[in-house]
Amino acid sequence: MGDVANSSVGHHAKNQQHGANRAGGFGCTLPELRSLMELRGAEALQKIQETYGDVSGLCKRLKTSPTEGLSDNVTDLEKRRQIYGQNFIPPKKPKTFLQLVWEALQDVTLIILEIAAIISLGLSFYAPPGEQSDACGNVSAGAEDEGEAEAGWIEGAAILLSVICVVLVTAFNDWSKEKQFRGLQSRIEQEQKFQVIRKGQVIQVPVAELVVGDIAQIKYGDLLPADGVLIQGNDLKIDESSLTGESDHVRKAVDKDPMLLSGTHVMEGSGRMVVTAVGVNSQTGIIFTLLGASGEEEEKKEKKDEDIEAQRGAHGHKTSKQQDGAVENNQNKDKEIEAPEEESDLAQSHTTTKKQDGAVAMEMQPLKSAEGGEMEEREKKKANGPKKEKSVLQGKLTKLAVQIGKAGLVMSAFTVVILVIYFVIHNFVIGGRPWLSNCTPVYVQYFVKFFIIGVTVLVVAVPEGLPLAVTISLAYSVKKMMKDNNLVRHLDACETMGNATAICSDKTGTLTTNRMTVVQSYVGDTHYKEIPDPNNLNPKILDLLVHAISINSAYTTKVLPPEKEGALPRQVGNKTECALLGFVLDLKQDFQPVRDQIPEQKLYKVYTFNSVRKSMSTVICMPDGGFRLFSKGASEILLKKCTNILNSNGELRSFRPRDRDEMVKKIIEPMACDGLRTICIAYRDFSAGQEPEWDNETEIVGELTCIAVVGIEDPVRPEVPEAIRKCQRAGITVRMVTGDNINTARAIAAKCGIIQPGEDFLCLEGKEFNRRIRNEKGEIEQDRLDKVWPKLRVLARSSPTDKHTLVKGIIDSTIGEQRQVVAVTGDGTNDGPALKKADVGFAMGIAGTDVAKEASDIILTDDNFSSIVKAVMWGRNVYDSISKFLQFQLTVNVVAVIVAFTGACITQDSPLKAVQMLWVNLIMDTFASLALATEPPTESLLLRKPYGRDKPLISRTMMKNILGHAIYQLTVIFTLLFAGEVIFDIDSGRNAPLHSPPSEHYTIIFNTFVLMQLCNEINARKIHGERNVFEGIFSNPIFCSIVLGTFGIQIVIVQFGGKPFSCAPLTVEQWLWCLFIGIGELVWGQVIATIPTSQLKFLKEAGHGPGKDEITDEEMAEDEEEIDHAERELRRGQILWFRGLNRIQTQDDLTKAGRKRQRPTTSSRKLSRK
Repeated sequence: MGDVANSSVGHHAKNQQHGANRAGGFGCTLPELRSLMELRGAEALQKIQETYGDVSGLCKRLKTSPTEGLSDNVTDLEKRRQIYGQNFIPPKKPKTFLQLVWEALQDVTLIILEIAAIISLGLSFYAPPGEQSDACGNVSAGAEDEGEAEAGWIEGAAILLSVICVVLVTAFNDWSKEKQFRGLQSRIEQEQKFQVIRKGQVIQVPVAELVVGDIAQIKYGDLLPADGVLIQGNDLKIDESSLTGESDHVRKAVDKDPMLLSGTHVMEGSGRMVVTAVGVNSQTGIIFTLLGASGEEEEKKEKKDEDIEAQRGAHGHKTSKQQDGAVENNQNKDKEIEAPEEESDLAQSHTTTKKQDGAVAMEMQPLKSAEGGEMEEREKKKANGPKKEKSVLQGKLTKLAVQIGKAGLVMSAFTVVILVIYFVIHNFVIGGRPWLSNCTPVYVQYFVKFFIIGVTVLVVAVPEGLPLAVTISLAYSVKKMMKDNNLVRHLDACETMGNATAICSDKTGTLTTNRMTVVQSYVGDTHYKEIPDPNNLNPKILDLLVHAISINSAYTTKVLPPEKEGALPRQVGNKTECALLGFVLDLKQDFQPVRDQIPEQKLYKVYTFNSVRKSMSTVICMPDGGFRLFSKGASEILLKKCTNILNSNGELRSFRPRDRDEMVKKIIEPMACDGLRTICIAYRDFSAGQEPEWDNETEIVGELTCIAVVGIEDPVRPEVPEAIRKCQRAGITVRMVTGDNINTARAIAAKCGIIQPGEDFLCLEGKEFNRRIRNEKGEIEQDRLDKVWPKLRVLARSSPTDKHTLVKGIIDSTIGEQRQVVAVTGDGTNDGPALKKADVGFAMGIAGTDVAKEASDIILTDDNFSSIVKAVMWGRNVYDSISKFLQFQLTVNVVAVIVAFTGACITQDSPLKAVQMLWVNLIMDTFASLALATEPPTESLLLRKPYGRDKPLISRTMMKNILGHAIYQLTVIFTLLFAGEVIFDIDSGRNAPLHSPPSEHYTIIFNTFVLMQLCNEINARKIHGERNVFEGIFSNPIFCSIVLGTFGIQIVIVQFGGKPFSCAPLTVEQWLWCLFIGIGELVWGQVIATIPTSQLKFLKEAGHGPGKDEITDEEMAEDEEEIDHAERELRRGQILWFRGLNRIQTQDDLTKAGRKRQRPTTSSRKLSRK
């Protein structure tokens, strides 16, 4: 498979590489290593033995040490990068500004406008012969002089200019959004670090800096960043589904299957590997290159991908063949290399169709075979892939925009029809003139003018600023949320968070500080409330305790001296283990000498910690040939496996169930009630006789001897109780889901304020929870779950499945008026399913594993619960910003459409000209969306309940505001339109001929209209009926500068706009009147606020979410394949196969179809992965 990819990585590079390798002095060439990484299991072992002897032989050739790692010498690292490549897959090229401009130009309304403007331009240059002008009636009269008549082209040009403005603004917005997204992505990539050994020290390096020959430490929860060969492993299990599609975890061992692949997840265990392939040469990189997901190839293939459906139906195979030229050439260039013949079932099911000769013909019809059908489905699903990004809010908006657009279309068609009919009747019926052929251009010019008026009505009616407002608001929020320690991976998560009704939080690290210390212990029959004096402990017990803790914990976990004088010691690695190692140091002992004496390689067998075992055990060889097993884990679980306990003299005494119950009651429960986490430390000796059956874990980890039980404190973060209080006030229920003991969990929950005395709540253990929600057959019943979850506040000793069940149960529940929106926090690999299922998944940036981050929507960079509250605030703010914008925009829409329509019907000319309408459109769409979408959030957002998924966007209060302001504006405009010339004592602008100069009358109408919008923009800052619309206005400089800027431009347009803007300069007095009427909007706003909404029964809400049936389809698609814009860029290994097989399949079929014509004999190249 790698070989096929060589074509993509660069065929010519190969020859240079050979030379480079020899010069590099390494004993392995790049192609050698690449072909090695394609083998699995026994084949791979055989190849390693034949070529290198063993793994250490491979390390020697790569000039690295299995224990010391690389020397960290800059020139050596650089040389490795030159020869074996960098650990970096070049991203897809961003769209250029010109491409974005082209995309913005695809907007239908803009295209209609451009056409109308061009026709208008063309006709304005046509002058009918002079002597006929009387015969054409008074239609061309009123052009006082030649200069004015020649100025007819200006309107067309001005429309084109304003279209260019709109396009540039849209393109610039898209461009900056793309740029922000790339910034976010690179930040996520920089944050990914991996542990490697260099100069014998374990250090963290950014993933991109890994080189071939590095010795990497791998542990539970890692996402492997490069390919490698295992040097030493404990109980290692890998999830390779992202590459093979097989969901079973694969056991890895040095003597069975040592090959580790990039993009796969470590689900259990730990170990060390030597890196053998990075970047485009790793397995993930090879697939990426094949898919063309890197560099320029992406563009060709993206294009092909989008067009594939169309090609099937319309262009037949011809286009497909051309489109696929690139792939074909690549593969022909590489004829001499044949891919391995074996083919996985997965690839097979996708390439069934290639067996039929009619591959070409098949491209044209939908596939009929079962597999084909499945492929069609996938094809469709892929087309729908990015739709997951369509959140609740966007669903509501799209629906609303369509409704408004339809209404606008009807109005604009009406306008045009009425204008044309009136013109025809007026001239040809009443006037009784004949239609003269040489007057046709004059009449056509009139019709074009009517058409432009109609289109302008449509332009103003269609709220194209809506998507813009959403984008700006979300992008702005995401940027600001960075500062609040929320790294948003999926844009829509930010807004969904505003609707959250429930948060299921982890305890450790989120609600607590995750800085653990042992504060109580039970050693040698004595319960110590603080750290015991080592002299008071029996030396034998002390020695056993130190060995048990030092050896039976990950060697990567350490407690290092503080960086600054007086600071706390630094904890590196698993925090519970750090607490135990800290306990060893507090007992004036040291763990390092013990580890040096028994290095990791000498450990005989390790049962690593996982959520099922809830314990960790390590076996070492004793000098007499026997074995000793050390075990540590949750005290109530491990004590059940203990049959002995060490007394104060260090001697064994039997430990019966009765003793255990007493110990639980007297020692463990009191510790747990203090909020401590209890850990039991035990051991067992095996005699030298025959070797035990190590795989029979239940037998091995049994009959233990208890050495000690320790109580670990993990203090609650000081800011958490306040944050939880805010959540509860905001109508969000916080639940704690933890693997800890129920008493510990309850104590912490009480400290946090999750449970309050006197409340009716449930605290359950995982077992009890399952007993309550499952029927006799062991199946989960939603009805039973519905009885449990509303009161449940603490779920202790829970497994990852319990967490997922709870989240799914709450989401699927139908008992409330509205569906619950659930946020979940998680840090472990096992939290993946729950994070994925939740509406918003929060992963921990510091303690979180890569798998958890991969499944999440938002990463908490400080692991702090109070950051979630900030996310809620921002989410609600996004919602409110959109509503503010909607309220403002719809008022303008209603008024502008009615004015244009009525004006056109009564005076045969819209009082607001096309260019003026476009300016208004620019103000209210682009600028207003910028101004209103960037309002910062306030604490008051947390004082109301969540909106819920089906709450309409436009509440009744907003509807009252929209209609109220529309009435004021319409009254003012119609008064000015029909009585303006009397009020201001000026000439009337009504019934002006075609190219007459702009009138003061219509300029006053336009100016007043714009100033009313500006003042209404200030009104729109409040949507819940608040009185003070100026509150906090100066905390948003963007808003102030946009309002003032628009006002400034308006002055320029009116005074100096002249013919293009159809404006005549106004006097100071006229300006003051316009301003006065505009400011009247603010006063009128207060009047509207006084009218109680409850009295206005006739008001309807608008902008509901998509209906039930629509939602289920969407949700299904979401569950099937959750790939969205952010993920497409970010999730490397995970999606490769699912996304890629389609492309590869289609390319394969098309290539073959083409090749069959050129050389029917050649067997088709198969693309497979073993």
